Amino acid sequence: EERLKTKELKELDISISLCPTILRHNSQTIVAWGDIEIELTSSGEIEFSVSDRKVISSRPLSLNRWYRLSANLRAHDVLTLCITELRGDPSEKKLTSSVTDGFPTKVPVINAHFCLAASRKNGIASHHFNGRLEAPRISFDGLKTFEWDFSKDIHRKEIKSHFGPCLRLINEPTRAVCGSTWNGSEFNWKHKPDHYAAIHFNEDDIYDFGWKDNFSWKIPNQTPSGIYVMRIESNGHEDAMPIFVCPPKGFKQSKLCLLVSTFTYAIYGNHARPDYDSSWQKRIEEWKAYPHNPAENPEYGLSTYNTHPDGNGICHASHKRPLFNLRPGYITFGAASCSGLRHFQADSHLVSWLHNYGIDYDVITDDELDREGIEAISGYSAVATGSHPEYHTANTLDALTAYRDLGGNLMYLGGNGFYWRIARHQQDPDLLEIRRAEDGLRAWASKPGEYYHAFDGAYGGLWRRNGRAPQKLVGIGFTAQGVFEGMPYKRVCFDADFDWVFEGIEDGPIGDFGFSGNGAAGFELDRVDATLSSDHEITILAQAHGNSFMLVPEEQLTHLTNLSGGDEVDAKRADMVYFRTETGGQVFSVGSITFCGSLPWNQFDNNVSRLLYNVMKRFML
Repeated sequence: EERLKTKELKELDISISLCPTILRHNSQTIVAWGDIEIELTSSGEIEFSVSDRKVISSRPLSLNRWYRLSANLRAHDVLTLCITELRGDPSEKKLTSSVTDGFPTKVPVINAHFCLAASRKNGIASHHFNGRLEAPRISFDGLKTFEWDFSKDIHRKEIKSHFGPCLRLINEPTRAVCGSTWNGSEFNWKHKPDHYAAIHFNEDDIYDFGWKDNFSWKIPNQTPSGIYVMRIESNGHEDAMPIFVCPPKGFKQSKLCLLVSTFTYAIYGNHARPDYDSSWQKRIEEWKAYPHNPAENPEYGLSTYNTHPDGNGICHASHKRPLFNLRPGYITFGAASCSGLRHFQADSHLVSWLHNYGIDYDVITDDELDREGIEAISGYSAVATGSHPEYHTANTLDALTAYRDLGGNLMYLGGNGFYWRIARHQQDPDLLEIRRAEDGLRAWASKPGEYYHAFDGAYGGLWRRNGRAPQKLVGIGFTAQGVFEGMPYKRVCFDADFDWVFEGIEDGPIGDFGFSGNGAAGFELDRVDATLSSDHEITILAQAHGNSFMLVPEEQLTHLTNLSGGDEVDAKRADMVYFRTETGGQVFSVGSITFCGSLPWNQFDNNVSRLLYNVMKRFML
């Protein structure tokens, strides 16, 4: 939107290309400017109105097709609306409708916000358009023209006009999407930006509530690094928000760095699970758990694991809005036979274990790792992840790789980690982008031609498809997924050189218990793949097989064959591994999302807890 003014005019022309993607019970505004509105009606027609005068197209538009719309207003003449269907090649056009109202009118003087994809009255936006818009153009008296090219500066939040003011994008609609001229000849928008001259708008785009500050709190100097919770109350209501306090920049307070996966937290933020059922509320009430769920409150904006009302995947995420599943006590799996905790809440199992053993640690989040690189973690004896460090930028992977290769000790204590590539917005680093390209276990699939990020122009999707498989960093990578259940590991390495890992542990199953999935190896499993991690001599310490699990898509070739070249059952496993780098760095990886959930079992007195203590003691010497 932007505020535009006019003087007295004889003629006004507005044109724009559009591709509607869904009809709603109310009209959807395409253009709103003072008394002038162009809308998509609930039945699919285009309505052009000026004050109390209007003209409606003679037939409805088809969804997911491109049209060029021209609305003309002449003083002492008539309203004219012309709609032309665009079919692939712009030269192939089909006249859809051309109508006039047949009554004299006049061109109003306007001093109002010029809005696309919504109307704005009394500061409140409504009647949002769902679909794609391209090449809006305003012509005054056939001479002066405002024209905006959406193919320019795709990575920015402002759109410059050839003449006149910029348009300001609100709530980050999706850019780098196929426009009316895209024909499959190029898949990278940076190579043919004119094929990507569209913006996809959705009524539920919401990434920054823009709430004003009510108070501020300065972290006292000497505050130990760690995870804190701020609790606020007002009029009988309360909320609790986690805060991650890093050590002062350049000063290490502990030998151990706990890497908090805030990017993954945000990407999953407000995930409305398709299996959610209101019956979960009974357990939530009994356990006095966090009561609210995004499945019941979609107005706060959903996650990148959900879709917009028109079926297009949500590809942006931000923590600048309340995120229900980042609240202490939030239960992800309300019908599970275990605690049902994931992400931030599941990572608290590891945090409580560190406190129980009196192991000091500093907290570094993905934000610092991305901004500062290896400087954020250099100097620590060991760096440990939580249960699910899934989403990473190129900068975070570079930093972890450099830390390891310079002799650092890395502990990957989860599963399905380092899996998806994401991008940060250059103007607003709190805004994240995900493109779910051709492969991987996906909640939705990006459309052909839309695999490249708008924020940085890089190819999206799996890091594995970007040549940086997780196996290259931590020795193992995502291979199989099942329901939220776990199994025990079985020791498979009896080399005396690795007895230190199993010191104090009796023979038998390791982790046939746990608050996450009732077992230490579960839900999502990682394994060794020599074709992807050939640079290291990896020792498999223990294994767990998920016979009832399914291989992830990137592992499956046909209904009979898979990339391992062996039996599918053998490929569906969790590998607990260890290896050293040439510079003396050590890597320990557990290959399971539910591993940390076994640590607090029996008041931390169990073989999983002992095993991790043995490894951490060695890594922090």
